[in-house]
Amino acid sequence: MRKRNESVTVEHERAAAPAPLDKGCSLRHSLRLPASDTGMKRPLGRRYGLWFRLRKLIVWLLGVYIAIPFLVKLCPAIQAKLVFLNFVRVPYFIDLKRPQDQGLNHTCNYYLQPEEDVTIGVWHTVPAALWKNARGKDQVWFEDALGSSHPVILYLHGNAGTRGGDHRVELYKVLSSLGYHVVTFDYRGWGDSIGSPSERGMTYDALHVFDWIKARSGDNPVYIWGHSLGTGVATNLVRRLCERETPPDALILESPFTNIREEARSHPFSVASTQYFPGFDWFFLDPITTSGIKFANDENVKYISCSLLILHAEDDPVVPFHLGKKLYNIAATSRSFRDYKVQFVPFHTDLGYRHKYIYKSPELPRILREFLGKSEHEHHH
Repeated sequence: MRKRNESVTVEHERAAAPAPLDKGCSLRHSLRLPASDTGMKRPLGRRYGLWFRLRKLIVWLLGVYIAIPFLVKLCPAIQAKLVFLNFVRVPYFIDLKRPQDQGLNHTCNYYLQPEEDVTIGVWHTVPAALWKNARGKDQVWFEDALGSSHPVILYLHGNAGTRGGDHRVELYKVLSSLGYHVVTFDYRGWGDSIGSPSERGMTYDALHVFDWIKARSGDNPVYIWGHSLGTGVATNLVRRLCERETPPDALILESPFTNIREEARSHPFSVASTQYFPGFDWFFLDPITTSGIKFANDENVKYISCSLLILHAEDDPVVPFHLGKKLYNIAATSRSFRDYKVQFVPFHTDLGYRHKYIYKSPELPRILREFLGKSEHEHHH
């Protein structure tokens, strides 16, 4: 029995003993096993770290997604800044005191004061026919030139940028070449103009400049041209002028909307947001009204009594074409325009004029000549 037990013990020990090494191969194989376990743990660790970072990013984005609407709702001034975009100064690094740097050698820079603590920068470009005479002249000469036998266009620009914006400068050149004085300015809070922006303030600035022009232009026709957000200022101004019985000779609206709320809701960013953000109107659009921003073109045209021309590109990505058409339909059926011409001129998508390049149209001189020629006839009779 003892021998048998000993043999069993020996056999057991032999079974537990490691197998003999064949030229180190078994050793290498045994060493691979721990390495293989470590390699499995490392990818798992990496995956866990990646998932942790991704989860952190998702939580952060979700927090921003929720916080921004509440921030806008609680601080309507933020929404006002997004409407005006007056803090965006494009192009950068230009000296607004030197319009000649933008190729406007027949332009003078002024500063007017509509109210106490408010100063606005103004550019006056004379007709191209007066270009040679304008060289080297001072402000007094330019002001006197408004009394020459040339019509005047008061141009009201849209949001963002300054009176020195590239597309705006190009329009001044086109209008000057057609024989118009062009007077434009930066609303309070834009460019180098001093003051805080508001719809009331912008409208008052425009009224001040209009009266300044009329005091110097004699019987020459004065037209008002508004673009984009400037159409809201333009209809505010013209409604007020009509109510005091001093209407302009014509109103031109380029890329207009019906009212700022409808425009904000139709903006490409808003259209995308309304699909994924419940309560979009309450969070983003109501604060606009709370800030006192309406720019109600659709209401204003019901009280305007002068000729109206609307220009709109079908491929406008900022102010949808259908809003300009809708405004025209409202104006065309308004009793206030029954004795005046109301015209809508669309520009086909293939032309690529989008939101701010209608000035490139070779048809624009003819359109203005035919429309404003009739307006001048109405003015003198």
